[in-house]
Amino acid sequence: MKKNIILFDLDGTLIDSTDAIVSTFIHSFKELNYDFKGNEEDIKSFIGYPLDIMYENLGIDKNRVWDFVASYKNRYRKISTQKTTLLPDALKAVKLASSIARVSVVTTKTRLYTMPLLDHFQMSEHFEIVTGRENVENPKPHPEPILITLEQMNYDKNIHNVWMIGDTKLDLIAANDANINSIAVLCGYGKEEELKKYTPIILKDALSAVEFVQSNS
Repeated sequence: MKKNIILFDLDGTLIDSTDAIVSTFIHSFKELNYDFKGNEEDIKSFIGYPLDIMYENLGIDKNRVWDFVASYKNRYRKISTQKTTLLPDALKAVKLASSIARVSVVTTKTRLYTMPLLDHFQMSEHFEIVTGRENVENPKPHPEPILITLEQMNYDKNIHNVWMIGDTKLDLIAANDANINSIAVLCGYGKEEELKKYTPIILKDALSAVEFVQSNS
């Protein structure tokens, strides 16, 4: 029987950082005098992408993107733990996962902001590898973050069965292109109709996803 490896996305899969992200985008728009014509739903629709791509998609000129990213990071590091919550049963999901598999995180957040959150929610000890934005050249939906993580975990396709658990198409596309299994969860930012295009397995949340892996091992 093959051994399981479970890779978790972070935002929308294990944590709800919507308030932290959206409020910080709005803060950066005000700080840099950008007249944002959209609304909070527009910001939410791009969560999961790297910050520079999110800002471009929200109308910021490429020449100014990194000014906005800097403004964002300056505030986010101060408020991230206060304005972020664990999704229901997320810690239970991670603990169960670590009892049946080797477990890592693959996120588009940088480790600089990911690790304090994982420590805050007492999850760090369960993860072997935490791959963040600064660890790759090409973020999700490119498969590089998954492939780099698996390489560090000494992945062997003859020994390991790998599952990516995530809430957006970015996670699923990356998993498909890395030739691993994927499970979509509905507790985050992706819409079910869109997620169906990339995986046949769509479940309520991370705990349901881990229980599915457990029952199919």
